[in-house]
Amino acid sequence: MWTEEITDRRLRRPREIAELAIARRRPESPLGRGLIIAADHPARGSLAAGADPMAMADRGELLSRLREALAHPGVAGVLGTADVLEDLLLLGALDNRSVFGSMNRGGLAGAAFELDDRFTGYTAPALSRFRFDGGKMLLRVDLSDDRTADTLESCARAVNELADHGLIAMVEPFVSGRVDGRLRNDLSVEAATKAITIASGLGHTSAYTWLKVPVIGDGGEDMARVLSATTLPTLLLGGEVSTDADATYARWQRALAHPNVRGLVVGRSLLYPPDGDHLKAVDTAAGLL
Repeated sequence: MWTEEITDRRLRRPREIAELAIARRRPESPLGRGLIIAADHPARGSLAAGADPMAMADRGELLSRLREALAHPGVAGVLGTADVLEDLLLLGALDNRSVFGSMNRGGLAGAAFELDDRFTGYTAPALSRFRFDGGKMLLRVDLSDDRTADTLESCARAVNELADHGLIAMVEPFVSGRVDGRLRNDLSVEAATKAITIASGLGHTSAYTWLKVPVIGDGGEDMARVLSATTLPTLLLGGEVSTDADATYARWQRALAHPNVRGLVVGRSLLYPPDGDHLKAVDTAAGLL
């Protein structure tokens, strides 16, 4: 199998990964309105998609879907952790695509310490060395949990370091809280607005900061109220896999009409859609842009 070849190359020629990253052909123009495929869920122990709790556990299947998605001309780039992005480098799938590395994956899904989202992934110097375009961080704010303070400080430090390297800081902010012991994100207009304003103020400059935000309500007036809180470039978060794909696409389309929205970052909803046709899902999402 081709996955065995990847393992063999990792074993015999580990330096090849950095060489491929440096030699990778980069997009000729900066990312405009684009579709970015997200694949950083497994590193946080989040493998579910829809009703399948282990959908993303098969690495060969995940890589096949990613490679096919990245071959679509409407896909601008990918977001992932080092293990996934390096497999894609070895497969030659990252040429002419924007690449964003996931930085904090230490807040494992379902863990008691989930809010203390440690930076266990990429660093700004590593992203710069690999000639990637930026780093993404998850910021969940729970005013009743003092572990939020450490995550805030870590995210601010990452924003600073990325900016100092001239790299994009993609911040995904939520106001969150425990419901029956499980961490949940508050998707109300008020909470989403507060999350955006907190994220926008991180660091000693916001010149390189982009926001990655969920679609609020039906993507129309409520979303406009949320987005009025910032002038930063904003990407829409695809969210969980929905059984009503057409309704999801309609919400995305309405939200994409807002002027500071510059694209979509979607993972499981496109890679593991309810009907199983990931190529159709990618094509439909790309068509919205």
